[in-house]
Amino acid sequence: MQTTSNTAATTAAKASWTYKDFTWALSLFGTAVGAGVLFLPIKAGAGGFWPLVILALIALPMTWFAHKGLARFVLSAKNPEADITDTVEEHFGKSGAKIITLAYFFAIYPIVLIYGVGITNTVDSFLVNQVGIDSIPRWLLSGGLIMAMTAGVVFGKELMLKATSAMVYPLVFILLALSIYLVPEWNTSMVSVSPDWSTMPSVIWLAIPIIVFSFNHSPIISQFSKEQRRVYGEDAVKKTDMITGGAAMMLMSFVMFFVFSVVLSLSPEQLAIAQEQNISVLSYLANIHESPLISILGPLVAFAAITSSYFGHFLGAHEGLVGLAKSTTKMPVKKIEKVSLGFIVITTWMVAVVNPSILGMIETMGAPMIAAILFLMPVFAMYKIPAMAKYKTSAPVQAFTALCGIAAITSVIYGAL
Repeated sequence: MQTTSNTAATTAAKASWTYKDFTWALSLFGTAVGAGVLFLPIKAGAGGFWPLVILALIALPMTWFAHKGLARFVLSAKNPEADITDTVEEHFGKSGAKIITLAYFFAIYPIVLIYGVGITNTVDSFLVNQVGIDSIPRWLLSGGLIMAMTAGVVFGKELMLKATSAMVYPLVFILLALSIYLVPEWNTSMVSVSPDWSTMPSVIWLAIPIIVFSFNHSPIISQFSKEQRRVYGEDAVKKTDMITGGAAMMLMSFVMFFVFSVVLSLSPEQLAIAQEQNISVLSYLANIHESPLISILGPLVAFAAITSSYFGHFLGAHEGLVGLAKSTTKMPVKKIEKVSLGFIVITTWMVAVVNPSILGMIETMGAPMIAAILFLMPVFAMYKIPAMAKYKTSAPVQAFTALCGIAAITSVIYGAL
C-alpha cells in the first residue's frame, strides 16, 4: 500500500501543472505583491528606461533562483515536519539559529516601520488632495492609523488574516486595470533620454535592493515547502522548483507590466517629485490625474496594499521579537508579548512622525537582511552542509544568486558612505 502511494506521488510530482500547484503559485505571488510594488516604479525608473529594461531581465532569475534555493534548504531537514527555524537549528546549531533568527527579525521589523510611514503619507495625501481638507497633525494621524491597524491584528487576528488573503486578488485585478488604463498616457520622455553606459552598472547595482524587497515572498516558503514534502516526499524538490518558477514568471509578467506602464506614463522629473514627496506612485498618480478612477482608486489600492502587508509583517515581527526575548530572559511569556507589542507600536509611531524616506528605509534596513537570508544562506549551506549536497543547484546559478545577494548588501553600504 505504501509503495503504491509513493509511486502515485512520484508520478504526480513529475506531471504537469495541477490546480493545486496553481493555487500555491498564486499564494507565493500574493505574498510578494504588497506595498513594495507601489514604490518600485519610482526607484526602478529613476535611472531611466534602459536600466529598467536590464533590471527587468535580471529580476526573473534573481527571484526564482533565490526562492527555490530557500525551498530546497527547508527540504534538506531530516524531520519532514521541520520549518525554516528547525532547519537552521539542525544545520547551524542553537547559536547559529539565534543569529539567523535575529537577522530574520531585522528583515521583517523594518518593513513594519516602512508601512507605518507609508500609511500615514497615503492617508494624508488623500485627505489633502482628494478630500480637500487640511492635514491632520502628523502625530495624531499616524498614531490613530497605527493603533487601528494594530488593534485589528491583536483583537481580530483570524478575521484580519482572512481579510488580507481575500484582498490580494482584487488588488491584483485593480493594479492590472490601472496598468492598462495608463497605456494611452505612454510617452517617449523616458525612452528619449540617452543612457550613460559608463554609469549603467552602478545604476543597476544601486537599484537591486528595491528589486529584492519588492519580489520577496520568503515568509511563506517554509510552510509551502513543508506541504510539498508532505505530499511528494523525496520528489518535493521537483514541485517546489516548478511552482516557485511559475510564481516568479507571474510576478515578472504582472509587476513589470505595471512598472513599465507607470514609468512610461510619467517623466523622469515626475518620478523625482514622487520620491521627494515620500508617497507611493499610486498616490502621486491620483494627485496629477483628473480622472475619478485614478483619483479614488489609486489611494484606496495603496491603502489596502499597505494595510494588508502591515498585518502579516506585524505578526511576523511580534512573534520573532517574542521568540528572541524568551531565549534571553526569564520574564513571563504574557509580559514578554505585551512589552514586545508596545515596543513595536511605539517605535512604528515614532518613525511615522519623523517621516524618513520610505525608499531609503527599504534600501538600508529591509533589503540587506532579506538578501542575507534569501540569497546567501542557502548558497552557503549548499557548500557547507552535507544534507544539502543532493539539493545543490548548478555552479552558475549559485554564483549568480550569491552575486545578487552581495550586490544588494554592498550597494546599501556604498550608499551609506
